[in-house]
Amino acid sequence: MPQSPFRQDILNGKVALITGGGTGICHGIAHSLGKHGAKLMLMGRREEVLKDACVAFAKQGIEASFVAGDVRDFSQAEKAVAATAAQYGKLDILLNGAAGNFLCPTEKLSSNGFKTVIDIDLLGTFNMSRAAFTQLKATNDSLILNISATLHYQGTIMQSHVMAAKAGIDALAKNLACEWGEYGIRVCTIAPGAIGDTEGMRRLAPMGADKKIASEVPLRRLGTIEDIAHAAVFLASGAASYITGEILVVDGGAWLVKPAFVDRATWEKLAAKS
Repeated sequence: MPQSPFRQDILNGKVALITGGGTGICHGIAHSLGKHGAKLMLMGRREEVLKDACVAFAKQGIEASFVAGDVRDFSQAEKAVAATAAQYGKLDILLNGAAGNFLCPTEKLSSNGFKTVIDIDLLGTFNMSRAAFTQLKATNDSLILNISATLHYQGTIMQSHVMAAKAGIDALAKNLACEWGEYGIRVCTIAPGAIGDTEGMRRLAPMGADKKIASEVPLRRLGTIEDIAHAAVFLASGAASYITGEILVVDGGAWLVKPAFVDRATWEKLAAKS
């Protein structure tokens, strides 16, 4: 991991429960939170993956435990929160990162396929947030951090199920920020763009599409897991203590770009004549 721009002890004393923390972007976020002093509880459906992640973290001096569970089941969400409180005595940060995705034209998308993504992403975010409320309220200086996306800012073909789920997460986060702010609970969201070296890019982007995607990003590169992890550390730190209800887009400016109906060279020629 590249050198962090943050002080190493910036999250000392914090306890974080992370869904989907065994792999991918959320694993990277968990690693970064841990390297900056937070104690971790990882939650996911695959116990072996979680166990391996905790062993790897321990070798790096990160204190991490795990609890197997499915965010779609409220009783299992409650179990994960209870396990965190029992292990560490409190809960400061809830990271809602469990997610599902696949490519499918809407006319071929089954009701069950649509529901599955809604249940993992949106219902899972609600279940975990609701289950964690009492512990987060007791801390009186806590954070719910959701991982969303930018897909629904414009139309994205073959992603109607995911767009609906992520739009729901964004709306829920704004509501909770208003309702739960009085209890000292901040609610923020990170919306990643295209992140290289992830399972999502391998599964959802056609072969070789990463170079074309990068060429159309204003910063001219794909994002990294570290980019998202650094954003998470910032939002979890005291530097963001007066930030709530915000969606932090981390995509190199990609969502701002409209299709180029005229290429740059043509625009430059027209500009020279004006």
